[in-house]
Amino acid sequence: MAKKEKSEYLIQSVSHALDLLEQFHDEVDELGVTELSKRLKLHKNNVFRLLATLESRGYIEQNKVTENYRLGLKTLELGQTFVRQMGLLRQSRPVLEALVRECNETSYVAILKDFHIIYLDVVETDLTVRVVPRVGSRLPAYCTAAGKVQIAYMSEEDLEQYLPTKDIKAMTPNTIIDRDQLKKQLRRVVEDGYAIDDEELDVGVRCVSAPIRDYTRRIIGAVSISGPSMRLSLERIDKELVPLAKRAAEEISAKLGFHK
Repeated sequence: MAKKEKSEYLIQSVSHALDLLEQFHDEVDELGVTELSKRLKLHKNNVFRLLATLESRGYIEQNKVTENYRLGLKTLELGQTFVRQMGLLRQSRPVLEALVRECNETSYVAILKDFHIIYLDVVETDLTVRVVPRVGSRLPAYCTAAGKVQIAYMSEEDLEQYLPTKDIKAMTPNTIIDRDQLKKQLRRVVEDGYAIDDEELDVGVRCVSAPIRDYTRRIIGAVSISGPSMRLSLERIDKELVPLAKRAAEEISAKLGFHK
């Protein structure tokens, strides 16, 4: 069976919705239904449905005075997320490379999304025994160093909302599944300025992580150093890797405009 071209998978209504959003560019800040109908070569009823859908999700809003439509705040949020992530990637890469040269262990930059962490970038060690990179994978925040070091700074209310409503799943025998014990550890993370994953996600793997802040002082990610437990003893983590992770996170934060 011949492999389908990607164009065969396109959903026409989604394409129309994106075409509509793309009409707002340069000096065009507001458009009416009639003008959009002409530009998109679609019936007004179809344009109304597209606008209603996009408006319900915050991507389009109506000017109540002119009754024309303009881009909604959700589009700004998406743009800011893109800029933030690309800025984080661009500024963190040389720092990660320098970090790996110094400790020769795999290092990551990760962000928090929906109480999961996503590794945006990784620089691997050249040692034979290493941690398999998981760039793009969604991993639970409560049992990863990069996750704990970001959720630790949440408010009590946000933490209650973000912690899994059901029992926290034990990924390994070391996973902290008691909510009160986890909260106690997260308070310690804030005091120390770093987090450790002591074989809590994968047996035989340890990780240390420190938070990255932007110019608004908000935590937007984390630097992590990860490796097999046989090399990452708790003593080595404490004496060597914690200072390195914190220094790398501070360096990236400074590049993003953060000042203490």
